[in-house]
Amino acid sequence: MEMDKIALRIKAFDAANGGGVGWYEDKGAYHLYLLATEAPIARLKPTGTGDDVRIAYWSHRRKWEDIDDMGGCVLPLDQALDHIANNGIFWTWT
Repeated sequence: MEMDKIALRIKAFDAANGGGVGWYEDKGAYHLYLLATEAPIARLKPTGTGDDVRIAYWSHRRKWEDIDDMGGCVLPLDQALDHIANNGIFWTWT
């Protein structure tokens, strides 16, 4: 999956859910943040397999961390975006 397509899907998901989330690409990962405060929300790193991405959250340690202790959570992009939108761990700093 091309990186441009990921960005378009992130934008479309954000628009369909009321907006307010920005993103930027850095070192092959997409970083999502709240536009109003610039607070970090999540990081999506493509795995290279289909449209699967590894999800990370901004932890109390002030760094990106996997959302579980079992090697990280990998989901297809649309499911990952839905998971981020509906899971409070991503909205701690917002």
